[in-house]
Amino acid sequence: MSRYRLVPAPEQVAGLEEHCGHARFVWNLCVEQQSWWTRYRGKAPSHLERCRQLTDARAAFDWLRAGSQTVQQQALRDYDQALRNFFGGSHQRPTFRKRGQSEGFQIVGKNARVEKLNRRWSRCWIPKVGWVKFRLSRPVPDFKSYRITRDRAGRWHVA
Repeated sequence: MSRYRLVPAPEQVAGLEEHCGHARFVWNLCVEQQSWWTRYRGKAPSHLERCRQLTDARAAFDWLRAGSQTVQQQALRDYDQALRNFFGGSHQRPTFRKRGQSEGFQIVGKNARVEKLNRRWSRCWIPKVGWVKFRLSRPVPDFKSYRITRDRAGRWHVA
């Protein structure tokens, strides 16, 4: 995996932080919902049921509807993958995410677009934020998705 340093404009930083907040909110709701279910209460909701619940939540809350549906749906998929890894025995149980730690979201599918600007710079498309430049420190490999993260020092990266 190659990681590159993003250079977002000041107005883009707010959009990136909003996406991180929405992805963290969806993830934490999944963790809370999963922790409530026990074998005595029956099965936990499936991925399809969680998608329906997300659609209902987007209809009910304007602040959630203002965010990117792609980012929120991918947070559900990431959580489902974390559960599969846990039940497969390769990872620990998914836990709550805190603001300032584990900040990030993933872009997949047709929205995952990267363009090379020149020898030193490229840019990637982030829904509802726009094109964000990043410095090329090595060639960009073939990709189907990329993850946007923020470290504790406040620097943004794309991997």
